Amino acid sequence: MSHFSTLRTKVTDAAILTSSLSDLGISVQTNADVRGYNGQRIRSDIVAILEGDYDLGWSRNADGSFDLIADLWGVAKRHNQTELINAINQKYAINKTLSEVKRPGLNNANVSLVLQ
Repeated sequence: MSHFSTLRTKVTDAAILTSSLSDLGISVQTNADVRGYNGQRIRSDIVAILEGDYDLGWSRNADGSFDLIADLWGVAKRHNQTELINAINQKYAINKTLSEVKRPGLNNANVSLVLQ
């Protein structure tokens, strides 16, 4: 019986996800195994290597979005999973917004971000 959960996300940009994880000090591997309960592993496109025996993984769907795959019980043993996933999502959103603002055609846009 697998202990892995799959959660839909709004993540669509692998490069921004990877850089966001790195910004948070999380080691990243691509096309690697996500570690779960009792040595179980599942292949993912992007893997956040966490301290301990459990990881977070993202696998691309046919529509271009990514699903988050993890043994959430195992991750929660060592990490506050809600805070961790929220931090990743927040960093991804900021980096995605900044990348969109830098796109051609928005050079003269008056854009400011307020971060709290």
